[in-house]
Amino acid sequence: MKTALVYDRINKRGGAERILFALHKLFPDAPLYTSVYSEKSKSWAKAFKIKPSFLQKIEYFHDNSALASPLTPIAFESFTFDNYDLVISITSEAAKGIITKPGTTHVCYCLTPTRYLWSGYDSYFSNKTLRLFSKPVVSYLRSWDKIASQRADHYVSISNEVKKRVKKYYDLDSVVIYPPVMIEKRKNLNKSKGDYFLFVSRMSRFSYYKKADLVIDAFNRTGFPLIVIGAGPMLETFRKTANENISFFDNLTDARLAYYYENCKALVFPGLEDFGLVMAEAQTFGKPVIAYGYGGALDIIAEGRTGLFFEKQTVESLIGALKKFDEKIYNTAVIEKHAEKFSYDAFKKNFERFLEEKKLKIYPVK
Repeated sequence: MKTALVYDRINKRGGAERILFALHKLFPDAPLYTSVYSEKSKSWAKAFKIKPSFLQKIEYFHDNSALASPLTPIAFESFTFDNYDLVISITSEAAKGIITKPGTTHVCYCLTPTRYLWSGYDSYFSNKTLRLFSKPVVSYLRSWDKIASQRADHYVSISNEVKKRVKKYYDLDSVVIYPPVMIEKRKNLNKSKGDYFLFVSRMSRFSYYKKADLVIDAFNRTGFPLIVIGAGPMLETFRKTANENISFFDNLTDARLAYYYENCKALVFPGLEDFGLVMAEAQTFGKPVIAYGYGGALDIIAEGRTGLFFEKQTVESLIGALKKFDEKIYNTAVIEKHAEKFSYDAFKKNFERFLEEKKLKIYPVK
């Protein structure tokens, strides 16, 4: 079965990009179509045969792809997939808007309906002036997004939270297949038990929903040791506001990230996420998660067994959870067992079963 992958843009590395690697492992010969490709991503994206759109000719968009948003619908509609049996769009934005003919099956693996148009609109456009001047563009993109959402033959959502959004904003049904953890646990690891909490996130102004500022404020006030792992334009801002009990690391290898997962007391996760792959990663390493009790966290955490919820996205609520947290009540083996449903093997099995139910079969690689 000749297959292609389609992704919104290649200019960073995070949870969504790990999903690309999982699908690449499942479909190793599939090329990856995208709107723009940044050379900054070359270190990890070299594993793919990348086919960018005409927007790639405008170099400014390579690292400023958000400004190309009004043009991305045209970019994805310009691709031709006539020679493919199956196309899988992995998307939180415009990649679902590709056009395929009846002989090609389009499966949309939905990360979320476009956040800045729907569930996150009020936060992205909280500035009244920006909201006023962006209204015509947002209106156009919402109209196009509604139409484009109907083009896929089948929808898969990454969590029950996303499944609800797909129904709410697109009036479409979907099945849930959890993304897999792609960080391998190291064998014969020399553990050096740490006394720190861990926070892993992109540091971007567009990632406001991850609530990095809330975490920094809470740990500034408690003085508890915290390690923050993540890169992005807001990193230096957070460094300047953090006290000495908070350490920052960026651009770590998976091996180094695994080390910090292995040795932390717990992962802190204050955001309202579509899924929240770092929570699944932490639990794969047997670590409990202290999380805001909504969104993707409800799919990942079994409260009292694999983590602890707090109820409000406030500094006070998070501090209350940190003080309540007792690592002694959590069993590493129980957490690791719970996390098996987020393994690559589970993902592969569930995705293959889904395709078989849709009369699509993955042929073994020769």
